[in-house]
Amino acid sequence: MKKPDIQRYFFMTKRERRNELNQTLWLMPLRYIGVALALSVLSAFFDTYLDIHKHLPDGMVFNGPTTRLLITTLIGGVLTLSAFTINSLLVALTTLSGQFSSRMVLNFISEPPTQHVLGIFNGSFIYVLLNILFLSNSSNEVYFVIPLFSVMVTFVAAVTFIYFVNHTSTWLQVHNITSNMKKTTRNTIRSSLLEEIGPYRSTVGEEYSDERWADREVNTIYARRSGHLQSANFQKIIEEAKNDDIVIELRVSIGQFILENTPLFDYRQGSHTFDEEKYRKLVRVDTKKTEIQDLEFGLEKLVEVAVKGLGNNDPLTVNNTLYQITELLKEIGNATSFSPILVDDENHVRLRLKHDGFDYFLYKSYGYIREYASQNSTVIITIMEMLSLLAESMNRKVHEDIWDFAESTIKGYQKYSLYKEDCYYILKHLKAVAAHTDHTEAYSQLEEMLSKKVFS
Repeated sequence: MKKPDIQRYFFMTKRERRNELNQTLWLMPLRYIGVALALSVLSAFFDTYLDIHKHLPDGMVFNGPTTRLLITTLIGGVLTLSAFTINSLLVALTTLSGQFSSRMVLNFISEPPTQHVLGIFNGSFIYVLLNILFLSNSSNEVYFVIPLFSVMVTFVAAVTFIYFVNHTSTWLQVHNITSNMKKTTRNTIRSSLLEEIGPYRSTVGEEYSDERWADREVNTIYARRSGHLQSANFQKIIEEAKNDDIVIELRVSIGQFILENTPLFDYRQGSHTFDEEKYRKLVRVDTKKTEIQDLEFGLEKLVEVAVKGLGNNDPLTVNNTLYQITELLKEIGNATSFSPILVDDENHVRLRLKHDGFDYFLYKSYGYIREYASQNSTVIITIMEMLSLLAESMNRKVHEDIWDFAESTIKGYQKYSLYKEDCYYILKHLKAVAAHTDHTEAYSQLEEMLSKKVFS
């Protein structure tokens, strides 16, 4: 049964809860409204009970009618600024959804500057509004703190509006959008693969090295609901597997869609009995994909921007996105080159992850763009250039994957006719890939094949 929206936060890990709250617009404004309430009470206390105006020159204090007129004027200004801000936000969200992807909306909303701006305007409006309510029922006719703080708050709101316009116009630039998406996925790589899993990685290969489990029967734990596997508490799974004396294998990748009663875990059991349900609770399956631990989701969003650029005949957007994807692929390749075997503190195998090779991520990124690029030679040239950079800068373990992808790309592209210049640059970068991956002989065959497709 689906849990109520508020209740579901109590069943999340700290990291999942923070990620979900960052994608909502109500938490940060609530904080600012709380600050506004406290500041309003403090202002009234200073002016009413401490009588600060008695210790100040007459020229620095405001009488009752002037204060009420000032606050009434300020609340209209704050409300107008808030309306312009909301309008700018809606324009930004519409642009993101139409030109790029509706997924970009969450990225923009979860940006701290966006949330702080909305919080400041909500807090400013509530503060000035509370001051009006207080002044309408106050018998005091001399004020200092309330008008001073109200002017300061309105000034902050005005400056914030300028900042928000600048933030929106800057953030909507393609290179900033793709760069921010790349940074988010990079943080996922570092927090998930390096910090969470890194300490438990084994130096053994992809096969179990613990012979005592070889003759044990394999049992399966099935999923209770359909959805995407959003995250897994690897540390807790390893601890529980050690306590229960089992070796467990995760049958699905993070981000993969599964159906109810799909195999979730396989395990080999020792002499202990245990409750399978607790392992289901250590993974989160829900209706949407998230970037908490899902490397592929970040790539998918970048690919979507590139495909949109192809549809809009915007080669600069496509090329810029390919640069960001390449940098991300390099980091993914380095992070996923380790063993998928995780061990406990006694170096006993406890968890085996489903391992996706570098060739999989090449296909999920360049492969999709290649498909939509069709006869667009400039995109193929850029892909070849990026492959040569990857081959030059990455470990030899992935060189075969890089060459295989480059080779299949050229073989699939041979059905099109080429301009001489396009053929030259494609072969130039393909030759670099071949040199870095030690496939110079295979390059000669591809060169001969592609040269026949040049317009005569």
